[in-house]
Amino acid sequence: MEKKTYITEEERAKCQKVADVGRYGFVMLKYYTPPHGFEEDETFTDSKALFEALWQEWIHTTLYLIAKEMQLEDILYEEIFNLLSKEKQSAIIGRKSDFAQKAEISLKNKF
Repeated sequence: MEKKTYITEEERAKCQKVADVGRYGFVMLKYYTPPHGFEEDETFTDSKALFEALWQEWIHTTLYLIAKEMQLEDILYEEIFNLLSKEKQSAIIGRKSDFAQKAEISLKNKF
């Protein structure tokens, strides 16, 4: 998958301010396709719910890329995860703790 930049760093910084919808919460935009824009959006008013949604997006993308690299098709994320070594599984799950620490979010579950 070719990575393409659609926005300058200056505009990214400005847009981050716009993603904060004030008293309404924060909006997560998903599945960008030019020229139509984003296919989905979701508003969050709870930081833990936003964190979990972002975590799910991150882990699904990570597992998708691993499956693509391994030339696996039509396989569930959980199945991909279970195919990985225990070391690789731990490394992926460990990222959630890293992200939570940066976001100052306390975790209850690991996956």
